[in-house]
Amino acid sequence: MTRRAADVRLDSLLRTACDVIVQRGLANTRTADVAQAAGVSQALVFYHFATKERLLAQAFAYAVEQDLARLDVVVRSSAPPLTKLRKLVRLYTPPGRSISWSMWIDGWAESLRTPEVERVSRRLDLRWRQDLAAVIADGVTDGTFVCADPMAAAWRINAVMDGLAVQLAVHERVISRRQFADWIRLITARELGLDPAQLD
Repeated sequence: MTRRAADVRLDSLLRTACDVIVQRGLANTRTADVAQAAGVSQALVFYHFATKERLLAQAFAYAVEQDLARLDVVVRSSAPPLTKLRKLVRLYTPPGRSISWSMWIDGWAESLRTPEVERVSRRLDLRWRQDLAAVIADGVTDGTFVCADPMAAAWRINAVMDGLAVQLAVHERVISRRQFADWIRLITARELGLDPAQLD
């Protein structure tokens, strides 16, 4: 197998693993399930991932990296901080039955039991907070936001976002997408000295 063929196969296996994990959950996914869904031998799965735990951690990271790529586009843009903040808030909202949010929620739960998944989860989770804090800090510097501690504000905003997003993604009709958006704008505005209408 050429290096390129191995890379293509790895990408395909990760995509398939994500599909299987969404159906079965991280805890209930076996390497045999991924091999069967991908139409390959279990030996090939172990060729790419020495252990089941590594397969789960890399599949989780693969799914979440798609979200982080969208985050990077916003953060690295030349838009002013308020525009970036609006986009980040929209980006965080789960779109319907979100596959990526299913992976996030499952990843947090599996992190309690699987150290490899916990390490990946922590690294990716912290990226959101650090990037949000950087946008807030830029807004404080240019006078758009009023905030004494951008990192602490990012943590508080993210904590509310996470909690509401889990409710929105897991429990149908407990809260609406409109309520989610309104409450996130409200808490973010309070943290940064804004009027919630500025985040519409």
